[in-house]
Amino acid sequence: MNKRISPLSPLDISSPPLFQPQSFDDPAKAVEALTALYDRNTAFLIKSFTELAQGAPISSRYRAFYPQVSIETTSFGHVDSRLSYGHVTAPGIYTTTVTRPKLFKHYLKEQLALLVKSHNVPVIVSESTTPIPLHFAFGEGAHVEASTNAFIDIPMRDIFDTPDLNTTDDEIANGEYIPPPGEPSPLAPFTAQRIDYSLARLSHYTATHAEHFQNFVLFTNYQFYIDEFCSWARKLMAEGGDGYTAFVEPGNVVTLPGSSAPETDATLARLPQMPAYHLKKKGHAGITMINIGVGPSNAKTITDHVAVLRPHAWLMLGHCAGLRNSQRLGDYVLAHAYMREDHVLDDDLPIWVPIPALAEVQVALEAAVAEITGYEGFELKRIMRTGTVGTIDNRNWELRDQRGPVKRLSQARAIALDMESATIAANGFRFRVPYGTLLCVSDKPLHGELKLPGMATAFYRTQVNQHLQIGIRAVQKLAAMPKEALHSRKLRSFFETAFQ
Repeated sequence: MNKRISPLSPLDISSPPLFQPQSFDDPAKAVEALTALYDRNTAFLIKSFTELAQGAPISSRYRAFYPQVSIETTSFGHVDSRLSYGHVTAPGIYTTTVTRPKLFKHYLKEQLALLVKSHNVPVIVSESTTPIPLHFAFGEGAHVEASTNAFIDIPMRDIFDTPDLNTTDDEIANGEYIPPPGEPSPLAPFTAQRIDYSLARLSHYTATHAEHFQNFVLFTNYQFYIDEFCSWARKLMAEGGDGYTAFVEPGNVVTLPGSSAPETDATLARLPQMPAYHLKKKGHAGITMINIGVGPSNAKTITDHVAVLRPHAWLMLGHCAGLRNSQRLGDYVLAHAYMREDHVLDDDLPIWVPIPALAEVQVALEAAVAEITGYEGFELKRIMRTGTVGTIDNRNWELRDQRGPVKRLSQARAIALDMESATIAANGFRFRVPYGTLLCVSDKPLHGELKLPGMATAFYRTQVNQHLQIGIRAVQKLAAMPKEALHSRKLRSFFETAFQ
């Protein structure tokens, strides 16, 4: 018999002292209270685990809860709804659990300030009934030292709460969550445990901490773009930064303004599955670029997780197959509609849901193409075509009977085909993150134009840098826009959460 186990059956529950709800009119004070409560409860779990790992007897089950923030409004009074978020539409109690308040400090202050202003009610900070899983209490990058015999006779799940995938889902974001009678409505699109799950996945897939991610994200499906981005960012840092505060590479390797090399020479033995690079600016207003690799599954995976950081926009820069004989290799494609034949989001966002182009993003991308290439007005049509982009899940679609796919592409007025763009746009639509796509024609399989090795080298050398600079210029234009213009109401459904 394990002498470390108490004869109590079941084990009593040991928790931090009860936290009394607190009311705040000052959003900054509310965030301070959320931070103090979160830090106290995660410290309790870490301390308990450490003591048990060092041989202390198991006398109880250890549990601590996520903080939560709530508001209650009793009026149907009409608020200023020009902004797409920051208010609720009906009387009731609204609440959300909160994790990593230090990471989300600026975001939380902004969202709570809008609620207080819109409804003239205080925000309530309290303790939720959702346990913090031990795994998430440690946070990113934690290295846990524990005796291999510490939990050999009793499952860890009997002592600590662990991640519960039965309650970690996207029902709120998908518009499928219906509060049980008498229960509060959601205040935010993601629960604390759903956010913690994604933060852990982000660190795993990208090899960088969540704190480095910026509010403007570029996705690409080629390492060539990453190489160009790194070269540009390192040059920028060496010359003083031009307003950017750091460049962060996988492994959390940091280069500061005025430096031509990182602070440390630590390098990863191998790159992660989807490496991320961050050109940081105050207020997370910089640029994150991620090589997502090839395929719609990767595109869904990374955007599922980046979405919890509530970025202001994400754009896809990559290569595509041109479908029109009038196109040339190197031409640009600005997607204004998406044909979804990837199917990875069918269960979350039905195929009959249209994915519209967003005017603010389209204008920024087109203006960026004009500025970087020097073409304007009608002349811009020489190198760029706007139209439908089809996204498929079969890279070798040409090897099958083409009659069906080609007919559908023609009926959809498609001008390009790839494997990621519609997925990224659809997840942007689903998670209310402004999205856009600018692709570069790299081959024309319907017309027998495939790149030979020498042609490919020349193409990548001359085209990738220009394409990247267009993406960067577009992001800079979006960052200069007021947030209330970029986060338009067109992405909001009938029943929306108050948080962006």
